[in-house]
Amino acid sequence: MAISKKQGIAAGLGVVAVAAIVGGIVTAVNLNRPAEAEAAAPAPTTANVATDDIHWVHLDEPVAEAVAALEASGFEPVEEGKLTVAHSAYLPPLGYIPEGETEAAGTEPNIGSLIAEALGLEYNPVVVAWADWPLGIQSGKYDLITSNVTVTEERKELYDFASYREDLLGFYVRADSDIEKIEEAADISGLKIVVGSGTNQEQVLLAWNEELEAAGEAPAELQYYDDNAAAVLALQSGRVDATFGPNATSAWSARETGDTKLVGLVPGGWPQTANIAAATAKGNGLIEPVSIAINALIEGGQYDEVLETWGLESERIEKSEINPPGLPAS
Repeated sequence: MAISKKQGIAAGLGVVAVAAIVGGIVTAVNLNRPAEAEAAAPAPTTANVATDDIHWVHLDEPVAEAVAALEASGFEPVEEGKLTVAHSAYLPPLGYIPEGETEAAGTEPNIGSLIAEALGLEYNPVVVAWADWPLGIQSGKYDLITSNVTVTEERKELYDFASYREDLLGFYVRADSDIEKIEEAADISGLKIVVGSGTNQEQVLLAWNEELEAAGEAPAELQYYDDNAAAVLALQSGRVDATFGPNATSAWSARETGDTKLVGLVPGGWPQTANIAAATAKGNGLIEPVSIAINALIEGGQYDEVLETWGLESERIEKSEINPPGLPAS
């Protein structure tokens, strides 16, 4: 396993990416929810992140079955001998550029690099704006994307997918909160909850509030903050009870700061299950070798090592599937 230099929090931290995740607040980024928010994601950023050494998990040798499948597929990489993998670099633990580094780190880059190694190809990462990857994949500018992409039925018309994580939303509260679980409508009655406007998580809370009101119970009070720092302060000061957003960034924040704790998980496409997957151009032959590679990583333990490194064990899947059921068009 290769290890890059240690990344620590510097005095006077002023990095936007870090401010966005402290306390699990991600209302300004809204990764994967909805598509309009994805397109509006900010430019790639560097981050000085509170973490121990950043680990890159590697394979000792290619996966023979995956290499054979790639050779039989007829797929030709953008660059011979390389797998060109697109990443968006915004927030840890998914993908970001550590301070002083030029290459994106996080779960998504490491999954991409492992797939390349399993296929016997050189890993060739390219950091791209979220809005640019769809055309880049369709045109063959990039071979693959591993960047927190949720499988949808609409996207399956243009891309092939191989799943590698479950897309989850998380409820987080202060570490010393008396709230122990939020799993259903009854659990949010009367609570003040921070949520991003126009997101899937907001739709979950609105639906649960309808249930509560129909039962004669007090609904949750939804809190919308344009300023992430203010939302963090509201949680820590007790003015709000919980935050509700993409689990990945909130889980990282909880682990790194110790200020918050997870009290409930909801599928990202509630009530449907949602999958995060590697994507390539439809019908180009690459997806079957990629799925074989991911399943070999799961079996070999490298997959779990990546998730453990970045605190995303809760989003683990048992098996990679090709083109699993996607979220319906909204």
